[in-house]
Amino acid sequence: METEDSIKQPENIKPYKNKVHKILAYSYIFYFVSFLVGLFFDFIFPVIFFENYSFYILGVVFLYLGTYLVIWAQISSHRLTKEIISKKIFCSGPYCYTRTPTHIGLFLLMFGFGILVNALFIIIFSIISFLIIKFTFIKKEEEVLALKYGDPYLEYKKSVRF
Repeated sequence: METEDSIKQPENIKPYKNKVHKILAYSYIFYFVSFLVGLFFDFIFPVIFFENYSFYILGVVFLYLGTYLVIWAQISSHRLTKEIISKKIFCSGPYCYTRTPTHIGLFLLMFGFGILVNALFIIIFSIISFLIIKFTFIKKEEEVLALKYGDPYLEYKKSVRF
C-alpha cells in the first residue's frame, strides 16, 4: 500500500528526503557546541577588550538582526510548495538574498552575544564555526539539494550567490 508521501515524490527523491534535515541539524548543533566552547574559554580566560559603549549597542543590533533573520527564514521555508519545483519556488523571503539565512542569523546571534557580553572567545568561535559550517555542512547540503531538485535548484544557486 502506497503512502501519501510516496505518491507525491518521484522515486529518485526518496533517498534524499531527510538527508538535508540531518545535515542542518548537525550544523545547528555545531553552532551550539562552538558557543559552549567559547563560553567555557571566556569563563577560564576572561579578556575585556571592548570598553566603548557603542560596541554594546552593536551587539544588541546583531542580536536583533540575527533573531529576525532566523525567524523570517523559518517562516519562509514553511511556505514553500513542493508540488511544482522551479527556480521561483526556492526564492522566498530571505532566500531571495542568501541561500543560508538561518546560518547567517545564527552567526549574527552568536557574534552579537559575544560583543554584548565582551567575550573574545565567543566572537572568535563564532567566526571559526561560521567558516567551518560554510565550507563543510552547507557545501554538503547544497550537493544533496542539487541531487534532489536538479536544474531548478542549480538555477536558483546561480542567481543567489551567497
